[in-house]
Order: sequence, then C-alpha cells, then structure tokens
Amino acid sequence: RPGFTMLARLLPGKKDLFIEADLMSPLDRIASVSILKQHEVDKLYKVENKPALSSNEQLCFLVRPRIKNMRYIASLVNADKVAGRTRKYKVIFSPQKFYACEMVLEEEGIYGDVSCDEWAFSLLPLDVDLLSMELPEFFRDYFLEGDQRWINTVAQALHLLSALYGPFPNCYGIGRCAKMAYELWRKLEEEEDGETKGRRPEIGHIFLLDRDVDFVTALCSQVVYEGLVDDTFRIKCGSVDFGPEVTSSDKSLKVLLNAEDKVFHEIRNEHFSNVFGFLSQKARNLQAQYDRRRGMDIKQMKNFVSQELKGLKQEHRLLSLHIGACESIMKKKTKQDFQELIKTEHALLEGFNIRESTSYIEEHIDRQVSPIESLRLMCLLSITENGLIPKDYRSLKTQYLQSYGPEHMLTFSNLRRAGLLTEQGPGDTLTAVESKVSKLVTDKAAGKITDAFSSLAKRSNFRAISKKLNLIPRVDGEYDLKVPRDMAYVFSGAYVPLSCRIIEQVLERRSWQGLDEVVRLLNCGDFAFTDMTKEDKASSESLRLILVVFLGGCTFSEISALRFLGREKGYRFIFLTTAVTNSARLMEAMSEVKA
Repeated sequence: RPGFTMLARLLPGKKDLFIEADLMSPLDRIASVSILKQHEVDKLYKVENKPALSSNEQLCFLVRPRIKNMRYIASLVNADKVAGRTRKYKVIFSPQKFYACEMVLEEEGIYGDVSCDEWAFSLLPLDVDLLSMELPEFFRDYFLEGDQRWINTVAQALHLLSALYGPFPNCYGIGRCAKMAYELWRKLEEEEDGETKGRRPEIGHIFLLDRDVDFVTALCSQVVYEGLVDDTFRIKCGSVDFGPEVTSSDKSLKVLLNAEDKVFHEIRNEHFSNVFGFLSQKARNLQAQYDRRRGMDIKQMKNFVSQELKGLKQEHRLLSLHIGACESIMKKKTKQDFQELIKTEHALLEGFNIRESTSYIEEHIDRQVSPIESLRLMCLLSITENGLIPKDYRSLKTQYLQSYGPEHMLTFSNLRRAGLLTEQGPGDTLTAVESKVSKLVTDKAAGKITDAFSSLAKRSNFRAISKKLNLIPRVDGEYDLKVPRDMAYVFSGAYVPLSCRIIEQVLERRSWQGLDEVVRLLNCGDFAFTDMTKEDKASSESLRLILVVFLGGCTFSEISALRFLGREKGYRFIFLTTAVTNSARLMEAMSEVKA
C-alpha cells in the first residue's frame, strides 16, 4: 500500500480525503476505512457538485485527471480565499497527471495554493488470472471522442509487466489503439534498454485487441454464470452487492467473487443451465459431511470441530448465497422472457428472420422494457446486418425517441460516430458487386476496391467474417452444454466470440498469415501486427502462458471462452483489461442520458 504511506508522508497530520466516485471501488479493494484512519484520514467525502462542509485544516483530493475535477477543487479553494481561510491542499492524480489539469488550476488562479502529485495506480489484480486498469472511461474517451490520453497509461502498464516478467517473445495486435499502445510501449522499452535484456521470458505471447474489432460479442446477453451475475447485479472491482432478495434477510451483503470462493470458482465458467444441478449436488455433499458427526466419539468430534466445521460453515454460507443469486436471476429472466430474447439474438447472429427480429425490437421499444436494452438490440441488428437500411433506421429511431424521450437524440449521434448503430449509405448496396469483382481480379486489386467502398462508411462485414472464421457452429442434433465442444458454449452453442476466435487462429498460425481476408474485412489492414523475436530463451512452459490485453474493456464471456480454450489446448491465459465491461456498460458509455 505505498500510496497511503506516500499520503501520510506528503501530508502529515489530520486530513480530510475527497475521492472521485470512480476511484472508490478500486480504493476499497486495497484499503479499508481503518487503514485510512491509520494514515490520519479524518473524514471521507465524495467529489460531487456541491460545497464541502469540511472543517479540517488539510484537504487531500484523490481524483482522475479531469478538467471538471479541477474546477471543483478551484471552487473550494476560492471559497476559502473569499472567507479569508488558509488551509493546505493536496491533489493526487490517478493514474497520472496531465498538463491540461495544471493549466486549469493556473487559469483559476490557485496553482500556487495547491501541491500536486501522482499515484500511478494502473494494475489492480481482480483474480488469479485477471488484471484490470479500472479505467471504465477508456472506452468512451477513445472509441467515441478519439481522445488518446490513456494510451500512455496502457504503455506504462505493459512496460511494468515486461520489467517484472521479462521480455515478451511473441507479440500480436489488431486495432488502431493497439498499434499506438504497442509503439509507445516499444519506445519506453528502447529508452530503458538493457533492463530486460538477457532475462528469460516468463510470458510467451501477448495479444493486444481493440474493443471495436469485436463489438458483437460485447453486445450479446451473457449466459455463463459469472457473466449473468455481472449483467444482473453488476460486479464492481471483483465484488458484488447481493441485496435482500439474495441474502434472504433484510440486509445487503458485499461478496468478493474470485478463485478463493470455492463454490463460485467451480461454477463461474459454467453455462447457467448447469449451475442449479451443480449447486444441489454440492448441497447434498455438504449435508453428508455434516451428517458424519452422528457416529463420532469425543476425540473425533473434537477434531471435526477444530479442523472441518469452520470450512463447512463457510462453504454452506457461500452455497446459500449462490443459490439465492441463481433464484433471483431466474425470477428476473422469467419476467423478461429471456428465452425469447436469446432466440432473437441468435437469429440476428445467424442472419435469419431479420424482419421478425426487427418486429421483436420494435415491440421491446413500444413496451418500454428498458432504454439500454432496446439500444443494445438495435446496435446488434445494425452490426450484424452491416448497417440498417434507411427505412428501418428512421423507423426504429423515431419509435425509440417517442417511447423513451427526445433527450436520447444525442445518443444516436454517438452510436453512429462509434460505428455501433449506422445507416446503410449508397456504397453499401455494392456488397454483391464487390464479391463478384473480388472473384474476377487478384486479391490485391480487390483489396483496393474494397478499401474504396469501406471509406464510404465504417462497415462491420460481420456476415463475411462469420463465414470466414466459422463463428456460427453447424451442430448435428442438440448442443450439449454440460460437455462443451468449443468456445460457442458461452453463447449456448450459437456463436463463437469473434475476439476469442481471432486469438485461437493467430496462435495456431503464429502470425496473421492466412488471415489477410479477415483482417481486411475488419478494416484493420494497417493495424494488425506481429512482432516475433528469437525464441531460444523462451521455455516451453512460458510459451504456454499468454497475456491478452483488451483495450476498451472485455466481458466475462470472453474470459470464460479463453479459459476453456486454454484447458483444451494446454494454454494458460492471463487477462489485462482497461475495465470489465458488458452490453449495458457499453451502451451507458455512449448514452448522453445519465441513468
């Protein structure tokens, strides 16, 4: 906890701490209130748009480097000046300080009154195989605003990991952001050349993926247990708040969800249909262990109480919590008619019954089920269909604005800019012509023709990519979800996550070779790269270890799919993401209407 020792050193004595809402959950993971008290923090305040009632002589602000935060701090300092009060002010920026923030402090006339520092908090271990940068704003900042402020933070995090675990012999990436982060990271490596030279690499492969390479996976409903818990209750920084409907009491409970929770660890990657069966079997086993007490003598009973009882009670508590969570999910999903929703999603992914699916979305909007859900379904329709035909786009948009209110107007503009909800332009009707032309001329020329077409609109080409990579498995008979045969189980056997399929294919080929057509369809011709160094130093064990970096967020479904791939192929995946995301978070990031 070096951050707090720094806090005590830089600002000795009693102080009040103002924390930005975004940083509260990450801070909670590494420091309880009692630890803050030990470092002489008196009161805690949330950074929000209202005057602070702090009476302390020292104020410390732990904030993201945002201009609105600087204005807030300036308002407090200037209010003190007007009142003729002098205090000490400390601003700690996390994960880094930006020049623009200092400029605002100067503009507001308080630059000399506050002292500034950085807390380079950019890697939070959420689990044994999951690291998060806890930058949920990365997605909107980069993929909507085109703001590159966090790319340096990503490069610094990669630099730290390579310093800890040696150089990465094989590096693959796809996406504009991935390429920039990679180049900046390489620059940092060159500047400090020699630090990792001669060291044996511990991680054999690293992948960098942009979220916009695969929006479809992030927009689908999750059906693995961990994903469903996230969709239903919102997992924040690796922990979840289970309300009274789960705890069967009048209290809510904060539960840490990771590999240490033995019950959760066994069901987290399972398809939801298997979870109830597993939990009831676990309950029977637990009962049998309790029942062993009946025939025990005093000595055995003593051993049982001192060694086993505590563990059994803990397991029993976790088991009842997860059973309660499952029941709560079932209630909510039955109310929402989850089966019908999943059927529509699968139809969109496969490209069947598009008219029926469009009618389903219209009904969803008209019944005002949920503004975020309706947006998600519209985006899924748009991306899988390579943009909506103008008539459908206008009709759905009009119905949405009439149903949920005209204040959502700007959200549509954002979704269009990000390529999530688009209208087919005149160039998009050339798809059939383009496919004929590409058969007649060489790939290179076809590539140029396609580039000319795709410059008219950002195209998703999902159908073509889906065919090339076989994302929709052809299954004879029923897909057995108890014994999954491929990564498609994370979407009930209907769809293999595109991001995960790309990783699988590149690992097989050890480069992007043979995937040129896929890269072209992803509009990433200039942004797919492979960097391989001599592998003589890399042990076979390290070549089985793969770091996957998601820029813009990754979902629990993708994590489950890659864990499955790892078990099948003998790999071990470690995940680094800017934040854990899901379809609702994606839509909320694009929305101009705050919930």
